[in-house]
Amino acid sequence: MTLPDSHAWSLSNDDIDYFSFNGEVGSSMTIPIIDLMDPNAMELIGHACEEWGAFQLKNHGIPLSLIEEVEEEAKSLFALPTEQKLKALRSPSGATGYGRARISQFFPKSMWHEGFTIMGSPYENAKKIWPNDDCARFCDLMEKYQKQMRALSEQLTKMMLNLLDISEEELKSVVSSNMCGALQLNFYPKCPEPKRAMGLAPHTDTSLFTILHQSQTTGLQIFNEQGIKRWVPVHPNPNLLVVNIGDIFHIISNARFRCALHRVTVNKTKKRYSVAYFYCPPVDYVVSPLDLNSVARFRAVTVKEYIGIKAKNFGQALSLIST
Repeated sequence: MTLPDSHAWSLSNDDIDYFSFNGEVGSSMTIPIIDLMDPNAMELIGHACEEWGAFQLKNHGIPLSLIEEVEEEAKSLFALPTEQKLKALRSPSGATGYGRARISQFFPKSMWHEGFTIMGSPYENAKKIWPNDDCARFCDLMEKYQKQMRALSEQLTKMMLNLLDISEEELKSVVSSNMCGALQLNFYPKCPEPKRAMGLAPHTDTSLFTILHQSQTTGLQIFNEQGIKRWVPVHPNPNLLVVNIGDIFHIISNARFRCALHRVTVNKTKKRYSVAYFYCPPVDYVVSPLDLNSVARFRAVTVKEYIGIKAKNFGQALSLIST
């Protein structure tokens, strides 16, 4: 099997170009690992958000058995024949279902990736794939996982907001808003030419933050902007969850917290799976810098407006709302 031209990315020699395929990989650097039970966890999370825009979390309270069951369900889903998965194909304007990465439209080449997006109950899409009530276990596990992720997200949000110089009222306004969650199951098949393909092209998430579980195949890389600019691999560990800051928290923190630029590479001999939970305020929530130790670096926008700006301008979205 050879790599189809539609998925063959050209290599760039510009290591500093964030949106190029190439770039030096720093294998000796590691994303911070933080124990949620550590008395200093909040301060450690703050430092990681400022330096990296990402951290790895242990003792997070999500049962490993549940994580493993969700991963097994994802494997079963993606192992189905393509025609069966396409029955739940995400519509062009839809938010949920099976399909390619949303960021695909911004790149000339396709990514070596399949995805399945869930918001709330997955039943409507799952029953299209498994019409004979074979989807009950899948739906039950996905809903349980989302419930656990939401509780962890609420805990992390409060900790991160407490690090910012904001009033109690402002903190409550974020926490008490009707936060939204979306679950994304990802599959990266074995690739005949992994050095010429891309699992997910470099991007930042729009969310407040994203919590990721990854299977035991390396692929996720986060761009380190400090000193020598390079891609840093996030090696899988079944006991760790990866948390990366998205654009919304970057805005709220007035750029104090970095939004993590990340990408996914692929493997010639191993399949890779991941489960991402995106946590975000509702679309009518007005996002603006709350940590105002310095002049506001962004104008106020609703979540819906920012999503629209990013849908048209992708990597330039933050610069378009800069003051």
